[in-house]
This record gives sequence, C-alpha cells and structure tokens, in this order.
Amino acid sequence: MKVGLLGGSFNPAHEGHAHVAETAMARLGLDRVIWLVSPQNPLKSARETAPLKTRMRSARRMARGRSMIVTDAETRIGAQYTIDTLRILKARFPKVRFVWLMGADNLAGFHRWKGWVEIMHETPVAVVSRPWAGLRSRFSPAARRFSRRRWASARARRLPFAKAPAWSYLRGPLNFNSSTALRARQRRAEADG
Repeated sequence: MKVGLLGGSFNPAHEGHAHVAETAMARLGLDRVIWLVSPQNPLKSARETAPLKTRMRSARRMARGRSMIVTDAETRIGAQYTIDTLRILKARFPKVRFVWLMGADNLAGFHRWKGWVEIMHETPVAVVSRPWAGLRSRFSPAARRFSRRRWASARARRLPFAKAPAWSYLRGPLNFNSSTALRARQRRAEADG
C-alpha cells in the first residue's frame, strides 16, 4: 500500500490543502492520503490555533473521497514532531510505503522543523507547487542540501518505492487559498459584523 501523509494545523483546512492531497494522490499513484491534524504546531502561536475538534471538522470538509482519511493520530500517539510521527507509523506499519506530502510553501521553511534532515532520511517527500513559493522553496536550505536526491517529476510515480532521502517537486495548476488569508478574512468579518 502507498500512503501519503499530509500533516498540518489545518487552521482552517482549505482548498489548497485538498489540492496538495489530490495532486499527490494522482501523480504518485497513492492508495490513500492521511491528513494528520497536529495537536499544536510548535512553530505557530497556540493563541491563534483553533481547538483540535474545530480543525478536524475543517479537514473532514476538505478531504474528499474514501481515499482521504482525517485523523488526530499525532495526539493519540503523543507525537509532537513529524520525525516522531514518521518513526512510529513506519514501525507500526512496516509494509506500507509512506510518502511525506507538503506544499512548496512548507519546503521554504522546512529547515526550521525539528529533525528536518532526519525526516528527509526517514521517508520520501513529495512537494506540490504553491503560489508565491516556487523560488523560495526551490532555493531553500532543504532543497539545496538534498538537491542530488531530487527526482524528476516524470519519475514521481516511483517515489513511494524510493530509498530515502528522495524527493520530488510536483508542478501543476496553482491553488491560491491559504489558512492565513482565511483567518484574516474571518477577523475582518468579525470586526465589521
């Protein structure tokens, strides 16, 4: 089984997240995409993060189809960091071919994640193009450090079987939705209302 792991705060989930999940599923030939709703992103303010139940509902609305699974597994297994989540899942499901999924906007700041080098060595990574992140992501510390391990997008369908570190940048139509913009719009509406 080939499974994509899409982690995030989903604060709130939006069409851009769905676009990343659907693009990766189609381009990599994945059997499932698991949306891992984080208990609390260590790089984001807890004050600005909605409760987990709210974010789970938001992700369920965006995760379309039976192949998309939304879970709070990180909360249940007590993992705060992606590297811990990956190691636990790989140990529990040794026959599953996992691929970490992220938008290009996340690749731009990936070097700030705890254990980012270990994440790249733990499982293949698929990066889906996002608006305004192309250059920043492709010249990010992670992209530069692992430039020799980048797979051409034409070979991406084989990425789930690759020995990590291996990653691919998947270009496609861009989706301009973002959680930051949605929260700003909501704050403006509340102020006006």
